[in-house]
Amino acid sequence: MEVWYATNGRLILTYSGHTGKSVNSVAWSPNGTHIASGSGDNTVQIWDAKTGTTVRIYRGHLSFVYSVAWSLDGMQIASGSNDKTAQIWDVETGTTIRTYRGHADDVTSVAWSPENTHIVSGSHDKTAQIWNVKTGTTLHTYRGHKKLVTTVAWSPDGKYIASGSFDNTVQIWDAKTSAPVFTYTGHSSYVDGVAWSPNSKRIASVSFDETVQMWDAISGENAVKLNGHADVVNSVAWSRDGSRIASGSYDGIVKVWQAS
Repeated sequence: MEVWYATNGRLILTYSGHTGKSVNSVAWSPNGTHIASGSGDNTVQIWDAKTGTTVRIYRGHLSFVYSVAWSLDGMQIASGSNDKTAQIWDVETGTTIRTYRGHADDVTSVAWSPENTHIVSGSHDKTAQIWNVKTGTTLHTYRGHKKLVTTVAWSPDGKYIASGSFDNTVQIWDAKTSAPVFTYTGHSSYVDGVAWSPNSKRIASVSFDETVQMWDAISGENAVKLNGHADVVNSVAWSRDGSRIASGSYDGIVKVWQAS
């Protein structure tokens, strides 16, 4: 893992704590002091963003880790794994708080509700599920996708969830009722990443079709297709002010796009 200085691209540090061949997911702590990374070595590791020093190694999963996400208070981390579980663990102690076993296949993506009370997890079992952090009880199971779910994201206002799938769609559904709201069909291949704008009004989605697309989250209107990558685009994130989007691709390039 490498961290770069934003203004001039200078490499700040390289973190080499993982022993697996792949680092599959990274997430900054809410206060910006630490980074969590999930790897093919079956671990989640927390490390100091300034020094690269290992702070904690979580070894609760039995197979490789697909996804990591910090709670908004920075006290807990959720992780999804090839072992078919999603787990929540305490950042300070590294102890397991909750193991969720509601999925029948790999858990590919996890995201927290804005209130830190629930998790949405996406899986190869074609479902996205909302469950209670304290009890592990399943609240809703969304079955709108026809193929495996690769990515999930909770809207910042807490009202909706976006899920992307190998059925080439992004689907928006109600977080309280799991009722479908809108299905976006602009991609011509697998959807591998989705991200909400900070104001919860737009979605950015990326795909095996090598495009980044922006669109109105509820209606699909004003869709913009951004071409420029030469391979699968598998990750996307909005800037905090909503003015730009960053996308990462199998072509080895990160691109930054003007969003507004």
